[in-house]
Amino acid sequence: MSRPSGAIFAGFRGRLLEEEPLAGHTSLKVGGPADLFAAPEDLEDLQLLLGRCREHSINWLVIGGGYNLLVRDGGCRGIVISLKRLKSFMRLPDNRISVQAGISNQRLMKCLELEGLSGLEFLSGIPGSIGGALAMNAGCHGHEIMECLESLIIIDASGVHEIAACDLDYGYRSLQLAEGAVIVAAVFQLMADDPTAISVRVHEFIEKRRTSQQVRYPNAGSFFKNPSEGPAWRFIDAAGLRGAVVGGAQVSEQHANFLVNRGGATARDFLELATVIKERVRLVSGVELEEEVRIVGEG
Repeated sequence: MSRPSGAIFAGFRGRLLEEEPLAGHTSLKVGGPADLFAAPEDLEDLQLLLGRCREHSINWLVIGGGYNLLVRDGGCRGIVISLKRLKSFMRLPDNRISVQAGISNQRLMKCLELEGLSGLEFLSGIPGSIGGALAMNAGCHGHEIMECLESLIIIDASGVHEIAACDLDYGYRSLQLAEGAVIVAAVFQLMADDPTAISVRVHEFIEKRRTSQQVRYPNAGSFFKNPSEGPAWRFIDAAGLRGAVVGGAQVSEQHANFLVNRGGATARDFLELATVIKERVRLVSGVELEEEVRIVGEG
């Protein structure tokens, strides 16, 4: 497939960049360029963008805040779409809210504190956007985002659709959607509570993250899913890999399930380090680790 031209997207009102390095749009700070990088201004802009992509058979990749994402060094062909400008928040009747996919977890919690709505406090400890959190059914400390979800709003080739949470196929750190479907918003059912009590819980979750995950270098959060046998970090630790290094990538000395960029790392460094970890853990503990981070792009 030939590289797409920005001219195809005449009428697009958002930001559109050619050969944009993706290292600047991911928390790991690695990754080659995207042929095109787009940030739609609103939902209508996104519909135009996706319509042109389908019309011209252009591949696309949607990203949120760039967390939980490893882009290979060859970058991404086609167009990478950031939803960071789709960040509206609306309170609905009966303690429900509607939020667009680009709103950050931290900004959402600020809104919920002000509104006195409880149920998503655990997101305070998770970086990134609500769309990204939904796409992987994010969670921590025994909570998952799907617990409070009422419905998901997606866009596909036939338009915008709302899907009830009970009709979604999801599991531990996973959500299955039809190919080409893009999460654009969600409706949550929450509970009314005192804003001060909510604030206390928010700070408790933030403090838990600080004390257990004091990682000073760029990272993507937990690199591996927790297997059924127990927390992934314990098996990485048992394999003697805390602090292990490949190039500029390192197993964090603070949290063994965090791989960090000590400076100058490449995506290849992270992939090679991940391979070493999986092989050593399999040898020492007989446990199969699976990446939690999404790995995209060309090598």
